[in-house]
Amino acid sequence: MKKINIDVLNLPFPAKAEPLVEAFSEMPYSCVLRSTLLTKRFSRYSFFCCQPFLILQSRGRNIRTLSIDKAGAGFNESKKKGNPFEALRNVLEYYSIRKPAPAPPVPFYAGGAGYFSYDLCRFIEKLPSSTPGDIKLPDMHFAFYKFIAAIDSECEKAFLFSVNATKKEIFLFSEFYKNALSRKITAAQCPDMPAPKSNFRKNDYLKAVKKAIQYINAGDIYQVNLSQRFHTALSCRPAELYRRVSLINPAPFSAFCNVNPGQFVISSSPERFLKVAEGHVETRPIKGTRRRSADPEEDSALKNELLDSVKDNAELAMIVDLERNDLGKVCVYDSVKVTEKKVLETYPTVHHLAATIEGSLHPRYDLIDLIKATFPGGSITGAPKIRAMEIIDELEPVKRSVYTGAIGYIGFDGDTDLSIAIRIMLADGNNVYYQAGGGIVADSVPEHEYEETLVKGLALKNALARNA
Repeated sequence: MKKINIDVLNLPFPAKAEPLVEAFSEMPYSCVLRSTLLTKRFSRYSFFCCQPFLILQSRGRNIRTLSIDKAGAGFNESKKKGNPFEALRNVLEYYSIRKPAPAPPVPFYAGGAGYFSYDLCRFIEKLPSSTPGDIKLPDMHFAFYKFIAAIDSECEKAFLFSVNATKKEIFLFSEFYKNALSRKITAAQCPDMPAPKSNFRKNDYLKAVKKAIQYINAGDIYQVNLSQRFHTALSCRPAELYRRVSLINPAPFSAFCNVNPGQFVISSSPERFLKVAEGHVETRPIKGTRRRSADPEEDSALKNELLDSVKDNAELAMIVDLERNDLGKVCVYDSVKVTEKKVLETYPTVHHLAATIEGSLHPRYDLIDLIKATFPGGSITGAPKIRAMEIIDELEPVKRSVYTGAIGYIGFDGDTDLSIAIRIMLADGNNVYYQAGGGIVADSVPEHEYEETLVKGLALKNALARNA
């Protein structure tokens, strides 16, 4: 076990986050985690992370580790075969932190930020793998950072947390941060690009929905999430794309991850997968969607339609039951509670139904046990989960990659916050991808399910327009 010392320094509070995003986006392997939706419940903290001392990536059983060399000028690379979850567990167990005292009440001050792709489900359950994985991003990516700038918007304070950094390194970072605050951000036009194309023809998607309904009627499953993926050429900088997505589709969980040269993950997710704070666990599945309307009366009617929908309420109830069962595998007996049975949440382009389930992690289990017990989130697989994932593999034409995985931070102290990777864009070289899906149940109407995927993907499609 290696002990790491953490220093804390006060930083100027930023009037706007955009200049920081722009500056950090240019740093190799950087990650920005923030809320772009101003709600008290989710938007207090933002994290700007750069200069990793360790990077852990996987693709299949191939695990790649980049560790900073002694001179601090580059990385030493090592490769091996193994289980990505176990590799991550080894990293988390290796580092022992000495928390600064007194420490600001910030939930993430030392650890890793990154993502788990949906396709890691095959390291948890025995599942088929019959579809190609044509996006070349890592299946798992977590970078462990020397510098984390934490912004507390409630107290209007900013802090720098540094891991084993010299005084000179801390000074240079502070100057970089201060200079970033004075950057001027202007909107940039993107050149014309081809309209995004789906990996499904419409009739084929409708057939897939009908096949899913047949499985439901046969008793295989109660519901399954089916998605379609869209692709076009990337014609603007990823940081500009992130700026557009944040403006068009502000959400509680926003992320910009600089994964590898030419590879970026951009997220604007409304859904929390897992939050862990001192052993207390929370998950917030979303089920049920209606589009927004510019007409207040129609918008109100759409809200009420969603709240009263038998189909959507049944979907949510089934997923709440699934999540309770998942948490019950690793939480203290009788600690798992549904603290919010159903709430309506409104976002710029859609209305959603959500619920909250909480529990206390049992002392015999660790964070990796919790993730493996609950991943992927039930709201984006279906119920029962394993059979639903088998059907997803059968009916969707390509692997999902990061879509419907999880994005966020994992602290060395165990505190964690991960969102479901929906409303995301994946940039890989000159290509950009986004994906949208919905829950299929017995009384689903295929045409309506197809339209729901278009509604969910609308904000991301609009971000790709020339003058967004």
